[in-house]
Amino acid sequence: MPSHIGVDVGGTFTDVVLLTDDGSLVTAKVPSTDDQSVGVMEGIEKACAEADLDPARLDAFSHAMTVSVNALLESNGAKTALVTTEGFRDVLEIRRQNRPSLYDLDAELPDPLVPRRRRFEVDERATADGVERAVDADEIRDLAGDIEAAGAESVTVSLLHAYAHPENEQAVADVLREELDVPISVSHEVLAEFREYERTSTTVVDAYVTPAIDAYVGRLEERASDAGVPTPRIMQSNGGIASAETVRKHAVTTALSGPAAGVVGAGATVEAAESLRGLVTFDMGGTSSDVSLVRDGEVERTTDAEINGHPIRVPMVDVHTVGAGGGSVAWVDAGGALRVGPESAGANPGPASYGRGGEKPTVTDANVVLGYIGGDTALGGELSLDVDAARDALSVLADDADLPDALAAARGVYRVANANMTRAIRTITVERGHDPRQFALAAFGGAGPMHAAALADELGVETVVVPRACGVLSAYGLLAADEKHDSVRTVRTSLADVDPDRVESAYDDLRADVLADVSAPDDASIDRVADLRYVGQSFELSVPVGDEFDAEAVAERFTAAHEEAYGYTLSDPVELVNLRLTATVERDPLSVDYEGAGDPVRGTREAFFGLDGGGEFYETTVYDREALGVGATFDGPAILEQDESTAVVPPGWSGEVEADGTVVLTKGGEGL
Repeated sequence: MPSHIGVDVGGTFTDVVLLTDDGSLVTAKVPSTDDQSVGVMEGIEKACAEADLDPARLDAFSHAMTVSVNALLESNGAKTALVTTEGFRDVLEIRRQNRPSLYDLDAELPDPLVPRRRRFEVDERATADGVERAVDADEIRDLAGDIEAAGAESVTVSLLHAYAHPENEQAVADVLREELDVPISVSHEVLAEFREYERTSTTVVDAYVTPAIDAYVGRLEERASDAGVPTPRIMQSNGGIASAETVRKHAVTTALSGPAAGVVGAGATVEAAESLRGLVTFDMGGTSSDVSLVRDGEVERTTDAEINGHPIRVPMVDVHTVGAGGGSVAWVDAGGALRVGPESAGANPGPASYGRGGEKPTVTDANVVLGYIGGDTALGGELSLDVDAARDALSVLADDADLPDALAAARGVYRVANANMTRAIRTITVERGHDPRQFALAAFGGAGPMHAAALADELGVETVVVPRACGVLSAYGLLAADEKHDSVRTVRTSLADVDPDRVESAYDDLRADVLADVSAPDDASIDRVADLRYVGQSFELSVPVGDEFDAEAVAERFTAAHEEAYGYTLSDPVELVNLRLTATVERDPLSVDYEGAGDPVRGTREAFFGLDGGGEFYETTVYDREALGVGATFDGPAILEQDESTAVVPPGWSGEVEADGTVVLTKGGEGL
């Protein structure tokens, strides 16, 4: 078995998982650094030292990062210019005129990534039927001088209807690439899909983050080479890895690199029972919680995503995020209601219980007061907790909320945080036509397993799965991720009148496009998908196509998908909109050894259960999770501790340890 290391960079910590050639699993955490590549190499060195392995003996290195998303959230990407069709300079500001906060009179939309002074127009015109007016090469050369004078560090080219007829756009890009020494992102190369605003926005994001991605990946490759470590392969937002060279050319595909790795890790760790449709993944960290679906063995993906208000239409793992994490601050609003988040105490000073000077009450402090985290618990294997500081912070909150004491405040904070996360889970299940009771809840992140059983009770879910590497599951997911590449092309036509030869020709072009990036084309499997809608609808549903395009079969699949998603069907004509193709090179399944050794019982402590009713403290057994052997069973109330995470098992739940160290919790009684 080859040795393989996965490194995921977070806002506070860089997580590392090393699978050695003998099947042993080693995990490590190091502080994240300003130059993420420094922390990555420190994490590799730490994990290899614990495994007594020379880093130069590693066979594979996979990596997830936050470079792209940080640039978007912090608005510190490259100075980008936009070249577009005359009259369409302001498409980024006109947007779709949607009002996400309908009744908020003070709502503000984010500033465009390209200010108006760096948007340039070209005298050209193409329609959906063809090019009507070609570009003038001399005009583009003059334009290149203006772009250079504006100080642009990257350029977006997005012309009207270039998704269908890219000749003018390609001509502009060719001249600019000759004249300028900066990255050029071209819309038909990034996203050959209709809808001017979304296509332009996606291409602008690609240009905006490309210099940062290119520089970062270059530094990481150099540091890895100096250490004898293999060239990194990078996690993309679609849940698949790609070569460093590929992501440097397609930087927009890394926008949700880290969260995607966590969902893939959950899917790789857990095999849902036949009676279940899949998993609801629940990743609760220090600042936020991410939820997603693994349905019928496949990670749910979307092409309708936004980051910091900027639409990105490339395929991504469908992740819904709420501002509720372990460090989320609890507060009382003007109406006297108890609220949690989105403000976070961060890692420094952190929650009051960290003993670093933090005074604001957080979800972590509530868990300490409730007894779920003990005063002798060493978070991350290092940080001891101050129980009195947590109780003092909750006492102040209790006074503000007119509650009797710190315990009442802690109960309220825990319940409000759970309510926020329950709503997030309902968003990706109930609101999309899925019954959460047909899924298991896979909990990970530092705080996820602490809240998972309570969330499951609220949702009627009877199975909770806690992966062995739950505190570093995104890094674990990097070891399991397949190589994956996507391409899309708009082909709008009535499904009843579709020309199969035209469709097959388009799929042939898409196939050639994705296979150009695949490391082993002969080993790639091809999945073909079509986006369809009823005529007059604004948005599409994706359905599988198969090896041959059969319009009647595709229509039947669309009807079934529409019924499942919306609860009804129409007799209206069906329209074909987009063709999509994905190439996948599968990895061998992970084989991880786990035994568990030593006395699993660490002792007992008082923990409070029954938060919705009167509730009471229970004498609760505390287990060392890493010492629980395969097949070990236990009943709640119980607490399972490990360096990176803590799992809470309420009364009425029981647990069992699977062969790979995964803990499966099952609802088995009246509970509380």
